[in-house]
Amino acid sequence: MTFALVIGAGPAGLMAAEELAKAGQPVVVCEAKPSIGRKFLMAGKSGLNVTKDEPFETFVSRYDAPWLRPILSEFGPEEVQAWCRALGQDVYTGSSGRVFPVAMKASPLLRAWAERLSAKGVEIRTRWRWTGFEGTGFRFDTPSGVQVLTPKVTVLALGGASWQRLGSDAAWVPWLRDKGVGIAPWKPANMGFRVDWSPKMEPFFGQPVKGVILKATNPSSSTSCTPRNTNPRGVHEVLDEQRGEFIISSKGLEGSGIYSIYKPLRDGASLALDLLPDLSAEEIARRLSRMKPSESAVNRLRKLGLGKPQIALVMEFARQAPFDHLKHLPIPLDGPRPLDEAISVAGGVEGSSVTENLELRALPGTFVCGEMLDWEAPTGGYLLTASWATGRWAGRSAAKA
Repeated sequence: MTFALVIGAGPAGLMAAEELAKAGQPVVVCEAKPSIGRKFLMAGKSGLNVTKDEPFETFVSRYDAPWLRPILSEFGPEEVQAWCRALGQDVYTGSSGRVFPVAMKASPLLRAWAERLSAKGVEIRTRWRWTGFEGTGFRFDTPSGVQVLTPKVTVLALGGASWQRLGSDAAWVPWLRDKGVGIAPWKPANMGFRVDWSPKMEPFFGQPVKGVILKATNPSSSTSCTPRNTNPRGVHEVLDEQRGEFIISSKGLEGSGIYSIYKPLRDGASLALDLLPDLSAEEIARRLSRMKPSESAVNRLRKLGLGKPQIALVMEFARQAPFDHLKHLPIPLDGPRPLDEAISVAGGVEGSSVTENLELRALPGTFVCGEMLDWEAPTGGYLLTASWATGRWAGRSAAKA
């Protein structure tokens, strides 16, 4: 019997399987892990952000791959919300435009989806790990030994190179390279950055820093925290800036504020913080002038409105001139956290290696989707939406092959 094969049971792979089943194709999904959607479930632990409710032009501009436009135009924010509701999972839009299931977790959505796939006849085989090609077939290590499948069409949805323990280990890269598929080098995306803290920062590990502006600046225009550098209105070329929050961790800095400007930081930009974005430098100076010079620096910083974590950062990096860097506090970074700790990655199957239908030029009849493709986007629902959208596109294309 001819059948369609999908390798990978994450959001992209399951979406491809559903589209193939809708077209009347018998579908077999092979997943290396003991259960489906493991990274998807992890993403939903703190609230599953499925998409971003914003105008399409704004939405699509968040991606660095222009070829995604037609794919997202057919399955974008509105379609994602309708798809969730069709699975019995109502959604709501938060104040930032991020869209969440009312249940918040990923498990009810995944459970309902798995039931619908089963009703459509999709067969899911877990603990089937793809180990490469064997002739024209796909070789798997399975609980019953080595198996080789020779499908009519195949959709690869193997993930990127982060979170290996959840299945995205990029083991597939050499097998596709050997077939002539171009693979762009991996780079971490939406990740934290290392900071070499002094022991005095340990009490603040795990604490949030809220309501600040994070700035990625040109390193050549940034200034250091020295007594001679006391001009809070110094000129700094800002490459990107966002208002947000982040977490001080034992390893460095992480959280949504850091992720919002990770690209220039990853490429070597310097990080600086505006700790009092609602006060001008002049207003800060005016308020300080009304305080007693004999008061401790920490007490005066507290009176300006800084919380304990913010004060700790000032004393960590600007102790010699704590009041001169409140609008621009440089935070020395020691590079991004490792690739496997990143929420997502850049790199993967190059756009030039696939057709507009996401079919591999070097392997006719084999399609690719999800994070294994070379595209990059911030957190905030963009990652999941594109994974679903490319899975849908690849599945529909494979059904017509």
